[in-house]
Order: sequence, then structure tokens, then C-alpha cells
Amino acid sequence: MTKISLPPLHWLSHEGAGQVADDAVTLTAPAGTDWTNDALGAPPQHAAPALVFDAPAELALSARVRVTTGRTTFDAGALVLWADDSHWAKLCFEQAPDGRTMVVSTVTNEYTDDCNSWDVDDETVHLRVVRTGPAWAFHASRDGETWEFVRLFRLFSDLPVRVGFLAQAPLGTTCTAVFDRIALEDTAPGDLRDGS
Repeated sequence: MTKISLPPLHWLSHEGAGQVADDAVTLTAPAGTDWTNDALGAPPQHAAPALVFDAPAELALSARVRVTTGRTTFDAGALVLWADDSHWAKLCFEQAPDGRTMVVSTVTNEYTDDCNSWDVDDETVHLRVVRTGPAWAFHASRDGETWEFVRLFRLFSDLPVRVGFLAQAPLGTTCTAVFDRIALEDTAPGDLRDGS
């Protein structure tokens, strides 16, 4: 068991069902909850529950993620960052429409840029959010040791950013996500693309 060392967590906007234990964060999303600013113009959605903390100027937050409930399309556990409802991003362990589970990332600057990365053939995957200078990076890992680069981006906002954990169930009745092996470092990796 690894005890979590995190700043105090708080609900971002919509209080949900969650538990913060010594070794894990567990979140349960109610039916029909998501974060999206649909590029095709559908109404924005920001009701998925998220537990967050204020992001320092530099960080690397990682966790192993698994979904413990039966999954439907787009059910996910995710690491997230949020400035406001027009500037946010999430890195998800998500169920695809064809039944595959995938690493999926979305970056929102007014509208959401949605990108599928790679398939996950296990019940868990490790996700990492990095803040370095004016930029953010997403990584994913099968073992929590070697990190595959997902994307590098900026949020077009000067507002303070919060970072943390989210569960979503856009089309399903519920989704419970468990985050364990959580690590928070106060420095970013020296190289964002070399697997470290």
C-alpha cells in the first residue's frame, strides 16, 4: 500500500460520490455526465464529478486507473485540468464505441479537440499530467515506468488551473473509476518524449 501525498481535494463544480482513502481515490459518475465542448456545436457538458486541487507552477501527477463497473460507450476515468468552462483538458481511460478501451485525450480552448491514442489490453493503465512552463503534457504507460508521449499543448487562459481526477458516464447509467499508485512530483520530466 502506498499512502497518497496530495494537497486537499475539493469538488470542482458538481459534487459527486467519491472517497479519498490512504491508497486510492474512487469516483462514481451518475448517468449522462461528461465534460465536452462539442466541436460540432452541441451544448457544452460539464457535469461529470471531479476532485481537484490547485495546480502549482510545475508538476507531474500520475495514477493507475481502472473502471470497476460494467462499461458502456465513453465511460472513463480521467486525469483532468480546468481553468474555466472554455479552457480545460482531460486524459482518459475510455471505452470506445466498438468496445475497445483506449487512451483518449481532449483539449478544450473554446471547443474540444478530441484524440484517440492507443488501445489498452489490460484492466488498468497509468496516466500522467505534466505542467512545465506555459505548457501541459499528457503521457500514458502500461507499467507505470516507461511513459508514452500523448500530446503537448497550452490552455489559452491566464486563469489559475486546478488538476485532479474525474469519472464520466456520458451514455451509461453510472461509472466508478479507481485511481491508485498516485504520485505527485513538483518537477516535470527533463525530456517529455524519451519515456522518462
